[in-house]
Amino acid sequence: MKHPQNTSRRHFLKAAGTAAAVAGVATYVPRHVLGAEGTPSANEKINLGVIGYGNRCKYVMGGTLPHADVRCIAVADVWSKHREDGKAMVDKHYRNTDCETLVDFRELLQRKDIDAVLIATGDRWHAAASILAAKAGKDVYSEKPCGITIEDCQQLADTITAEQKVFQAGTQRRSVPNFIKAVELAHSGKLGELQTLHASVYRPVLDNSWLPAQTQPSPQELDWNLWLGPAAWRPFNLAYVQGKWRGQWDFDSGARLLDWGAHTLDLCQWANQADATMPVEYQPHKDGISCRYENGVKLEIDFLADPFGDRSPHYITRLGTCPVRFIGTDGWVETGDNGEIVCSSPALQKEITEDTSRVRGLDVASHSRNFLDCIRTRKLTAANQNVMRKSHIACHAAAVAWIFDRKLTIDPQKEVFLNDADANGLIARPDRIWNV
Repeated sequence: MKHPQNTSRRHFLKAAGTAAAVAGVATYVPRHVLGAEGTPSANEKINLGVIGYGNRCKYVMGGTLPHADVRCIAVADVWSKHREDGKAMVDKHYRNTDCETLVDFRELLQRKDIDAVLIATGDRWHAAASILAAKAGKDVYSEKPCGITIEDCQQLADTITAEQKVFQAGTQRRSVPNFIKAVELAHSGKLGELQTLHASVYRPVLDNSWLPAQTQPSPQELDWNLWLGPAAWRPFNLAYVQGKWRGQWDFDSGARLLDWGAHTLDLCQWANQADATMPVEYQPHKDGISCRYENGVKLEIDFLADPFGDRSPHYITRLGTCPVRFIGTDGWVETGDNGEIVCSSPALQKEITEDTSRVRGLDVASHSRNFLDCIRTRKLTAANQNVMRKSHIACHAAAVAWIFDRKLTIDPQKEVFLNDADANGLIARPDRIWNV
C-alpha cells in the first residue's frame, strides 16, 4: 500500500479548498448570508447537517433537536454503524425516515439546503472540517477542542471571520447559569481585585504507541483513510474508531490538556475579561502549570489525580467535574458541573439568589439555542471564534510548556513563543495528503 505523503497544514487546506471549489462547494451562498432579506424568518427552520456521529454528538443533538426552529436533514460519518445510529436518532425524533446518510462529509457540504453544520468528529478533524464548511457557506458549531494545534486555531478563527460565518465552539459552560453567575461575581468587583484563577484539568499524557494492525474494512463499511484525514497515517485498528484515539499525540489535542482545559481555562479567561489576550508566562511543575497574565493576575492549571472522583484538596468535590475557582482580595467563588455555587463568606453567598437556576454543566440546550439565534441575527455567539482562539491557544501553550518541562513566554497578540525555537516548532505539525 502506498501511504499518502506528509505535507504542511497550509498546503492541505489550500488543496482541500481547491477541491471543494472544483466540486462546486465554495460557490454556494446560503440564504442567511444574502442580507436581512435572505436571513431565515422566525417561521423558517434552520437546516442542519451533522459531521461525525458518536456519543458526544448524540448528547449535543439531544439538546439541539428539540428546538422548534431547527431541522437535521443529513448525517455524514465514515463508519456505517455511526451513520445508521445517527439516522435512527434523527428519524425517531421527527417520526419519519427522511434523514440522509453519507460517508464523505464533503458531499454534505455541497447540499444547498443545509444552512449550518454540527461537527463532532475526533479532534484531528475539527479545524479542517470547520474550515471547509465555512468556505462552503455553512455556519459552524464545532465540538471542542476546535484545533489540534495553535496553527489550527489561528486558521480556523481567520477563516470564520473572513467568510463571515457564525461559529460556536462546543464550550457550552459559557451558557450554563452557575458558571455565568461565578463570572459575574468576578466582573462585579464583589470579590475585590482579582488575584488568582484556578482551572482544573487531567494530568497530561504523551503517547504515540500504535495498536496492532487489523484487516482494513471496505471504505463503505469504514473509510479508514477519511477517518484519519489530516492526521498521520498508521495501520487500521477498530479500537481507535471506538475511542482509543484519545491520548494519542497524532489524534488528540495538547497532550489531553484541552479535554477539560478548553472549558476551565476558557472560564478563567472570561472571568479575567481576557478574551482578547491570554497568559504570557507558563511555568510547569509537578502538580500543574502556573501562568501569569500581563495585568498580573495568576492562573493555576491544576492537575487532578482523580478528576472524576475525589477532587480535593484543590476543589470541593461535591461541586462536580470541571470545577473552577476565582479568588480576589475580598473573597472567592467556586463552582462546577453540579450547578452549585460556593462562596467564601455568607455575604458573598447571599449574592447567589434563588432565581439562579441550577443546571448541570454538561447541558447544551442553551448553547445550541445561542448558536441558532446568532444564525438569524448574524451576531457573535457566546463561544465565538475569537473567544475560542485565545483560550485554546493558551491551553496549547500550557501543554507545550509541560512537554518541554520549562518556563515559556508567549506574545499574546503575535501568538508565538519568545526565544524558543523548539516551542515554536510545535505551533504547527505536518499533515497527510488524504484526498488523493
